[in-house]
Amino acid sequence: MADPPGAHRLSARLRRETHAAHDAAQGSGFLDALATGLLPWEAYADLTAQHWFLYEALELAARTMIDDPLARAFVFPELTRLPSLEADLRFMHGPRWPDRIAALPATTTYCTRLRYAANSHPIGFIAHHYTRYLGDLSGGQYLGRAIARSYGLNGEGHRFFVFDGIDAESLKSYYRQLLDTLPWSRYEQEEFIAEVLEAYRLNIAVLDDLRQRWT
Repeated sequence: MADPPGAHRLSARLRRETHAAHDAAQGSGFLDALATGLLPWEAYADLTAQHWFLYEALELAARTMIDDPLARAFVFPELTRLPSLEADLRFMHGPRWPDRIAALPATTTYCTRLRYAANSHPIGFIAHHYTRYLGDLSGGQYLGRAIARSYGLNGEGHRFFVFDGIDAESLKSYYRQLLDTLPWSRYEQEEFIAEVLEAYRLNIAVLDDLRQRWT
């Protein structure tokens, strides 16, 4: 049977070849417990803290890659998450929040890989950028609404999940179009998909660390 039209586009290959890893990340027992309010609010605060370390690394890389002719198309200022994360952490921990958060071992490992990959080549940057932000605009939207309901949050405390003024579906569609126009060889596409899979693996490891701490 012939492949459907467009099956060989990078965006289509990416979704197909990362489907299992995506499901594994979404199926984390820790996230399910948060979404249903089965954990103390401190567990959610811990997730927010781990996100801060990850997005600090990623958004610093964006400053480096903004001058790269390929990567700069993927630097969307409106997606920046650090200010929202810091607002959430101030709400949960007060003004001294930087003294009250710490990276888990898996988060440190993830940040080390992210800094190396995302600052050295557009393939690595786009791979980690895609994994984080497209996830935020997809399953992250469901998770954010569920956490807000479960922990009684109304704006304050879950700003990370809120993308003001962004049409998530339109942006995701445009993002995939950008992926499909990248002038990468088959080898470069394989390298990109492998790095996305590595980002998923590292994210799952962070969620496992959180699950072991809080469940």
